[in-house]
Amino acid sequence: MKKIHMTETVLRDANQSLIATRLSFDQFAPILHELDNAGYHSLECWGGATFDSCIRYLNEDPWERLRKIKMVAKNTPLQMLLRGQNILGYKHYPDDVVRNFIKMSVYHGMDILRIFDALNDFRNIEVAMDETKKQGAHAQGTIVYTVSPIHDIESYTKLAKQLENMGADSICLKDMAGLIMPQTAYDIVKNIKEATNIPVYLHSHSTNGLAEMAYLKAAEAGVDGIDCSISAFSSGTAQPPTESLHFALQSAGFDTGLKADSLKRINDFFKPVRDHFIKTGELDAKVLTPQPEALTYQIPGGMLSNMISQLKAQNAIDKLDEVLNEVPRVREDLGYPPLVTPMSQMVGTQATVNILTGERYKMILKEVKAYCKGEYGKAPGEINAELSKKALGEETPIEGRFADNLEPIFEKTKEELKDLTSSDEDVLSYILFPQIAEDFIKNKKKNPSVDQLREDIKADVI
Repeated sequence: MKKIHMTETVLRDANQSLIATRLSFDQFAPILHELDNAGYHSLECWGGATFDSCIRYLNEDPWERLRKIKMVAKNTPLQMLLRGQNILGYKHYPDDVVRNFIKMSVYHGMDILRIFDALNDFRNIEVAMDETKKQGAHAQGTIVYTVSPIHDIESYTKLAKQLENMGADSICLKDMAGLIMPQTAYDIVKNIKEATNIPVYLHSHSTNGLAEMAYLKAAEAGVDGIDCSISAFSSGTAQPPTESLHFALQSAGFDTGLKADSLKRINDFFKPVRDHFIKTGELDAKVLTPQPEALTYQIPGGMLSNMISQLKAQNAIDKLDEVLNEVPRVREDLGYPPLVTPMSQMVGTQATVNILTGERYKMILKEVKAYCKGEYGKAPGEINAELSKKALGEETPIEGRFADNLEPIFEKTKEELKDLTSSDEDVLSYILFPQIAEDFIKNKKKNPSVDQLREDIKADVI
């Protein structure tokens, strides 16, 4: 009986997709032991937007959060999402920052790092992959899935082979917009499995109502693992329900390794948590239902809600249809980048600006200019020549990897912050999010965590 590894996403991606990563540690701490013993392949609990949200909204130290999860979850590997050279921010950071961040992540308990680049420019994940393996953690090389005239099964298979040659321990096909058709999932997984000799995982969202079918077809093609979320925090813009996939795969002759009684206890725990977020308005019922219009516009749910907010702020919500029609045109002009952070924000905002100004590229976003210059990596396809010329002006496109032009900053920043903190973790938090991290660190010194108080008491006793 073939084993299908099940990754639980309720602590990270489902949390991020449904309630904008507002799930605090205290809200899930009581169920961690059950999650750890339910038979999951891994618990995705960190990375993505969790780091930012901990500091910005939850008044939690993300490093302390990871450490506390690991103190309970000793049996099941912990997993995170890392944006390669972007780490968890929105720009490229120097190699010394990437390496120090990964060292600290593994030190505090991270086992599996799912590493991706928004453009599938694998030059931008080389350092992260290398450091992950040096630290003895599992480096999962990731392919961002999208649909365009230049993306096909052959191109994805070539990318998978590149990841294997780079030393990836496994491969993940990341379908962040829930666009992958069931038969396409079967064909891509089958081709990748035939071309490589390492495990293959599929990650998708239920945004368009396709993910469950895609998962089953991928299982038939030999996929090694899938991402799901416990049913109380599943579906819509999140992942398919863990329990449903467990039973469906089991009836089809696959072994998930999960314990049905544990899954019930986990879901029973999260039901009132879900109800709390519905009551506060942080969980909008709209995100729990399929939005198949994305199959036409290829816009992830978060990107759509962001555009709607922008238009409402400009009293121009009546322009939504025009903006939606402009998005694929902008994406084509930029060489068909996958619509994942930060490209989704970039494409969506530029499309909105084009419509609101009444002229295409009358105003070009600074991020689009940086993209055309090569600061985000190599575009998947050709950038529109006129747009590129207008965006670059007198500047010359970057040759090679952008991070090669960045000077090391970790030790320098550590020296600058020596009067504020002696913690490497704080320094990394500051480098990624300087404005919010500085205030957070100052407040943390005034109000030390329980763990810090225990350490201080311990030191006094000794």
